[in-house]
Amino acid sequence: MTQKNNRPLNKNCLVTGAAGFVGAHLVRRLLAGGCPVTGIDCFTDYYDRQIKENNVADLLKNPSFKLIRRDVVDIEDSWVDGVQWVFHQAAQAGVRASWGGEFTHYTRHNVLATQRLLEWAVRSKPERLVFASSSSVYGDTGKLPMHENDLPRPLSPYGVTKLAAEHLCGLYHQNFAVPAVSLRYFTVYGPGQRPDMAFYRFIHSILEDSEIVVYGSGEQTRDFTFIDDIVEANLAAAQAGLAAGRVYNIGGGSRISVNGVLEILQNLAGKQLSIRHEPVQAGDPPHTYADTAKAKEELGFIPRTPLEKGLNIMLTSFKKRIMSS
Repeated sequence: MTQKNNRPLNKNCLVTGAAGFVGAHLVRRLLAGGCPVTGIDCFTDYYDRQIKENNVADLLKNPSFKLIRRDVVDIEDSWVDGVQWVFHQAAQAGVRASWGGEFTHYTRHNVLATQRLLEWAVRSKPERLVFASSSSVYGDTGKLPMHENDLPRPLSPYGVTKLAAEHLCGLYHQNFAVPAVSLRYFTVYGPGQRPDMAFYRFIHSILEDSEIVVYGSGEQTRDFTFIDDIVEANLAAAQAGLAAGRVYNIGGGSRISVNGVLEILQNLAGKQLSIRHEPVQAGDPPHTYADTAKAKEELGFIPRTPLEKGLNIMLTSFKKRIMSS
């Protein structure tokens, strides 16, 4: 990355979804860089609310951090003042949960919230607004690696809402000069990951000596991206001169099958794994792999954490948490 850790940033920042997995890591990095940060989070119950409370417990001790426990849909000018950088991480997550009656939550938190935030940005005129999009917008493109110019064909309602929010960012840039940038995250992992995500479930099962559930054959592949690289990509997007109005893939360069991941975890944990296979879930693409040439050229983005190193960090974090509980 062109951005070095703990280099002074000195920007007044707003982070939506500040108590979530990516949001909390990003807030921590911004505070370390000398930024006053206002966080917004409505603490939805998609997963255990206490996990989010734990994410922000240490952040709330920092006088440079203010947390607003509200829904971004209801954002008002009085909540924040003089913001220079906005990082829009708030979303209703989860591909598998986005079907059926739950779709209402996805349209509210992914589409309507983004539109309301962009309307606020028209009035408040931040220097940059970075939107957390997803590789889910691609669906099954039929070609790898996936390039930003490929036609998006989402396979899930979640992917549809992320793509709609991307389009809103583009529209508000074109019509109102909102300096919005969209980052398409490819399968983010690391300490603090949501409990519904694969690596969390795998490691939890390994440490509990319980059965690991794999959806499908395990031969599906993903481009896994460590959380620190995601955070640095956000900072790069906030500072890059060419980025406004554009979309970038942010991947870890670690495309591997689920079975390959389990083999690495088995070696790191020194345990024989017990695995049960279940049917492929609706909305899951067979493969993802990011072409990050554009992000490298225009943002200076280069992922720094190899998959095995990132998994070891995550496994160590789990062990420490178990020992301290």
